[in-house]
Amino acid sequence: SEGIKIVNENRVDIIFSDYKMPEMTGVEVLEKVLKINPEISFVITTAYGTVENAVKAMRIGAYDYISKPVDLDELDLLIERIIERRNLKSENQFLKTQLKEKHKFTSVISQSPAMEEVLSIASRAAESKATVLITGENGTGKEVIAKAIHYASPRKIKPFIAVNIPALSEYLVESELFGHEKGAFTGADKMKKGRFEIAIGGTIFLDEIGDMTPNTQVKLLRTLQEHTIERVGGTESIDVDVRILAATNQDLEKKIEEGIFREDLFYRLNIVRIHVPALSERREDILPLIEYFLQKFGEESGKESIEISKEATDKLLKYNYPGNVRELENIIERAVVLSRSNIITESDLSMKVTGLKNEGELPLPGKGTLVEQVEVLEKKLIYDALAEVNGNQTKAGKLLGLTERNLRYKLKKYDIKK
Repeated sequence: SEGIKIVNENRVDIIFSDYKMPEMTGVEVLEKVLKINPEISFVITTAYGTVENAVKAMRIGAYDYISKPVDLDELDLLIERIIERRNLKSENQFLKTQLKEKHKFTSVISQSPAMEEVLSIASRAAESKATVLITGENGTGKEVIAKAIHYASPRKIKPFIAVNIPALSEYLVESELFGHEKGAFTGADKMKKGRFEIAIGGTIFLDEIGDMTPNTQVKLLRTLQEHTIERVGGTESIDVDVRILAATNQDLEKKIEEGIFREDLFYRLNIVRIHVPALSERREDILPLIEYFLQKFGEESGKESIEISKEATDKLLKYNYPGNVRELENIIERAVVLSRSNIITESDLSMKVTGLKNEGELPLPGKGTLVEQVEVLEKKLIYDALAEVNGNQTKAGKLLGLTERNLRYKLKKYDIKK
């Protein structure tokens, strides 16, 4: 009882308890301790012949047991394991907290009335269980809004699973979403849980839902109606408590008229609708986004003090951004990487932004040997080509007149990630 009082009144990390004691057993102490603080690492010390009792204690929640007489080396190793485990748990909790902070509504960069309205609707939607359909052009930040909804909801401590529908093979999409049983198809040599099962208790984000095949639409509709799934090749209904957020850059009503998208599924998804406007429709957000990306990529590149000139800022503020926020992010990252000084100038921006059209108008890369200047210019042209085709290397190679192999070599040579 005195030991329980100590636990009640003090911070305790580790407890070593004998299994047999006069007032109560080690298991009884364990049960009381875990009610006070389930994070305490509880170790049972047991004599030879009572190991079975110690194992029972571990089933209840004891961290481990150690046999008497206690070997000091074994004790040292056990304490090291406990400390390592506690440090990992603390680090994991810290990272989870950072993740939640990163995806809060207050972390979404916005100054425009249009985006403030988006965030207002999204924050109210976060409090409910309703499905949400997020619409908008590519690169507007639909997934950012989806994550903010999840991390502001009661489900925030559970998984957020994002699924890019077009990226999944037509033949494997159902297996990826709903899982499959062993032997369900060629190559299915073991049971696999799908994204819905992995997301149980949390949120699943179905990006580009308009590209979903008719068969998968039927299965998704059943999941929305019954809150169950069946793995491919299985017959068992599995309960899935998952909130569904979906996004599309397409006109789903038009796809319904064309017979491509199910009307009943649309109405199930479209309980709360949030439209994320194009960046050109919320120009007040451009400057704060420039500042945010400048800081982000400056820190990543070891250029924490990097700034941007007024001329370069003016060009960025006037540009229309057909690729939206994603394009602005790409432009700033490229400029930070290519800038030879701590000030980004107009010459560091892509030709699409500056309005330059041909070689006669290209700014000189700066000081250095001819080879060095050619390399800087080559990097700029590769970045511009990739930006033009949203990162598609095959199309970029065609624009540049390079084979895929040659382009891959240059991407590696210049350490270009996108």
